[in-house]
Amino acid sequence: MSRKLFLLLVVIFLSNCSFSQGHEFYNEKIDSVWTKVADGFDFPEGPARSSSGDIYVSNCYGKWITKLTPESAEVFLSASEKPFTFAQTNGLAFNDEGFLFACDYSLGAIIKIDLNGNSEIYSSGYEGVKFNRPNDLAFDKKGNLFFTDPKNYHKDSLTGRVFMVEKNSGQTKLVYDGLAFPNGITFSNSGEDLFVCESAKQRILKFKVEAGGKLSDSKVFVELPGGDPDGIDFDSEGNLYAAHFGGGAVYKISPTGEVLQKISTPGKKPSNVEFGGDDLKTLFITECETNSVYSMRVDIPGAKK
Repeated sequence: MSRKLFLLLVVIFLSNCSFSQGHEFYNEKIDSVWTKVADGFDFPEGPARSSSGDIYVSNCYGKWITKLTPESAEVFLSASEKPFTFAQTNGLAFNDEGFLFACDYSLGAIIKIDLNGNSEIYSSGYEGVKFNRPNDLAFDKKGNLFFTDPKNYHKDSLTGRVFMVEKNSGQTKLVYDGLAFPNGITFSNSGEDLFVCESAKQRILKFKVEAGGKLSDSKVFVELPGGDPDGIDFDSEGNLYAAHFGGGAVYKISPTGEVLQKISTPGKKPSNVEFGGDDLKTLFITECETNSVYSMRVDIPGAKK
């Protein structure tokens, strides 16, 4: 057998193993910090935890969403399964009613999905025009959906926007604009403040949320040069964890904006973070250089989020 044929057979075998056989959680220690949860993704993004504790992951360059259970990794939904599901998704988030919401940057829309895989368009655009490139999303305590909508990536191109879809009316509102590629988005644990990564300026912004969803009192919360602040999530103590895409790290940032820790990641392109596990002390990351999902235990005292 030739060397080229042998290598090809090995690649085919490994690619088939990635999802047909599944991956158990905690199956491969990368170092003393990270554990590989699963691989075989296609630019993974948007990890979201369901009420049952499963983690759902987008494949930005593919057309499927992966479901990670404690036993396996499996395709939850594929765009080819039905006449309409979605095109290409990025950020994901669950609401309190158990529906999965996805930013579909190919369709320029927000998609609502039930756990049986049925989907519909939740918001198709603003003032009759589809969104530019919906990226990431978060719910406030009232169930209103906020999401980022970047366009051009350049620090001087202030074309990015933040929208809100009001839960009761279903109305889509523009709540902020003039941003340089807004990316990850999350609420503080109190729900009073909204945090948005302005990736092209390598910083994270903090906003007050006014009545009706308008954002005000914009402040630079922290600057993270050397890469793009991407997905973000809070721990129970109010520390913000930020994936640093291109910087090969996850940053732990105090409630006052002080960098407490830089945690190197297995690849240089961590894209997003999500706390999970029964006690919400396991940090999951999506990583796009290795096309894998990893986890690490985080020592967080106190109660759940």
